[in-house]
Amino acid sequence: MFNISPRIPLQDFFRNPEKSGYQLSPSGTFISWLAPFENRMNIHVQDRRDGRIMRVTGETARDIAGHFWKSDSRIIYVKDFGGDENFHIVSVSVSGEELRDLTPFDGVRAQIIDPLEDFDDVMLISLNKRNPELFDAYRLNVNTGDLTLIAENPGNITGWMTDHTGALRIAIATDGVNTTLLYRDSEKDDFKPSITTNFKESVDPLFFTFDNKHLYASSNLHRDKSAIVRFDLASGTVAETMFEHDDVDVSTLSYSRRRKVLTSITYTTWKRERVFLDKLAKNLYQRAAARLSGYEVVVADMSREEDVMLVRTYSDRSLGAYYLFDTKKDKLTKLSDVSPWLNEKDLCDMKPIQYQSRDGLTIHGYLTLPKLPRNQPLRRLPVVVNPHGGPWVRDTWGYNPEVQFLANRGYAVLQVNYRGSTGYGRAFWERSFKQWGRGMQNDISDGVQWLIHEGIADPKRVGIYGGSYGGYATLAGLAFTPELYACGVDYVGVSNLFTFLNTIPPYWKPYLAMMHEMVGHPESDKDLFHDASPVFHVDKIQAPLLVAQGAKDPRVNIEESNQIVEALKKRGIDVPYLVKENEGHGFRNEENRFEFYEAMETFLAKYLAVDDEN
Repeated sequence: MFNISPRIPLQDFFRNPEKSGYQLSPSGTFISWLAPFENRMNIHVQDRRDGRIMRVTGETARDIAGHFWKSDSRIIYVKDFGGDENFHIVSVSVSGEELRDLTPFDGVRAQIIDPLEDFDDVMLISLNKRNPELFDAYRLNVNTGDLTLIAENPGNITGWMTDHTGALRIAIATDGVNTTLLYRDSEKDDFKPSITTNFKESVDPLFFTFDNKHLYASSNLHRDKSAIVRFDLASGTVAETMFEHDDVDVSTLSYSRRRKVLTSITYTTWKRERVFLDKLAKNLYQRAAARLSGYEVVVADMSREEDVMLVRTYSDRSLGAYYLFDTKKDKLTKLSDVSPWLNEKDLCDMKPIQYQSRDGLTIHGYLTLPKLPRNQPLRRLPVVVNPHGGPWVRDTWGYNPEVQFLANRGYAVLQVNYRGSTGYGRAFWERSFKQWGRGMQNDISDGVQWLIHEGIADPKRVGIYGGSYGGYATLAGLAFTPELYACGVDYVGVSNLFTFLNTIPPYWKPYLAMMHEMVGHPESDKDLFHDASPVFHVDKIQAPLLVAQGAKDPRVNIEESNQIVEALKKRGIDVPYLVKENEGHGFRNEENRFEFYEAMETFLAKYLAVDDEN
């Protein structure tokens, strides 16, 4: 096989972006972004008045995960330690001074309920410092670090939400399988139930109506696909169905904070699609998008007055660029490409595909093929199957560095939205319950067979690689369908369903009964767990395996990887095993990413034997 794309250096796919995560200060006077400092992503700020640029943070252990402006003088960012996901909220002034850890509690995870964009000094957060399993709600002064408890979790609350004045008005409670939406008229009142549903039915609050009386929500009550609705809290009923789609769930509704109007609805078929509800928002979007043809366009941020906007482009072959759009001057200014070292002409198209599962389901996914000469047929290619993690999420169209890297190395890449992948309705999701290693895995196997039947895949050169649940699917593929795969790469994957459910983070405990219904119960479903756990079937694994794991992973404990490696070594099989002590559920540090993908590249080349002549 001859791959006509130039061989792009591996590090160019996985290095930190040159600049990313742009944000605007409330007045629009300052622009901030993340850029490398000593190989870690740190916050930099530019004053639009004089062009002066300042680096305001100096984190050297790990990248800053994200940031936002609290006022024109203060920035908030989040950090964890070695991937433990016990996030801290940190405040820093625009000059880089007055750095303060606002949640300096060991072993405690901070979550942002509402940044309160209209208030400069306070925000609402939740902390599990009183009980590792439960999150209480606090009002946090970002200047002093003072915390005020505003709602103590009685033991069953899994989420909180505010109204447009910043008052804490909504709580989501669970008994494990039933969800209750609670509300109150003010912070002085007690919470009272609005509606209780089984977890399979949803009323997911998005935000309050502008009079703070009702909710806009995404809901699948009495329907298969979630729709955008207006929900009456007092009666616990859907007052109006505002938008629905026959084929996919709809879950995103946007609005103007300044004008208090609904602006757009977005949903995903094979690509993101958008419906405008407001003429001004549509006009502004179209004015920007018309100058950026050929790319998907999203509004990344805007000033408080909504007269200055940050616009981001992307495609399946590009991480795109950021632009500043001054709406009053009708001026669009390019700020930066995210990865200017990549030429999208050298990268590959991600195409939507669909096929039928063995039991008659329509399975959607994406296929990315390497670039070959026009006279060479796209047949009998080496393939890497790349099942997504989650598992209750979905793959979407867009730039994926792993996919582009593999395609550049000459592999076709198959991504499968197997049963249980979200976005395709309740029935499709429920078809995944207690189907780890069974129906879910069959959907992936059927995708491989479809590629072979179409003549695209060389049946002797199919590998499988995935992270988290995708890592589980890799191990399950090698153990349960050993004839399909020539090799596998397991990245922070589950190997033993018994130990997996026994080592979940404490704050997942309220969901444990739900997990038992969706995955299975270690006692009543003991045989199912044994049959679906790859670690008990290592005698069937024939293909070579590479394993990578973060030592501090709170979601998939390192023992999941240790078990499969040790079990295979007992059979005399040498399993390359990469462990990083300063990582958690995936490798965030640049040097660790490089080492992992270099190991994967060598491993796949050895067992899938791409004949690349360029």
